[in-house]
Amino acid sequence: MEGIERRWIHTNGIKMHIAEKGKGPLVLLVHGFPETWLSWIHQINHLAAHGYHVVAPDMRGYGESDCPQYPSSYTIFHTVGDLIGLLDELVEQQVIFLSRWWPL
Repeated sequence: MEGIERRWIHTNGIKMHIAEKGKGPLVLLVHGFPETWLSWIHQINHLAAHGYHVVAPDMRGYGESDCPQYPSSYTIFHTVGDLIGLLDELVEQQVIFLSRWWPL
């Protein structure tokens, strides 16, 4: 995990943990169920080495991000709001967005 910076941002009512590395165009790597940012460790290092600013968050309820108590806090609207807040925090105009769902 050399060179990967980890920090927390406040977005959409939660504290979200993110890992980031590199400079250049933004690549956002969003994990699926039931993973964390660590599922992207190899891609983070590879993409950063090839000139990208790579960000991989722990999504709401996973890893080191906040875990709201009520199931009603885990809708698609919350997920989208969390990611919009993250992009606002990163102050980027464009993003390359990659995600995955582990059963596929």
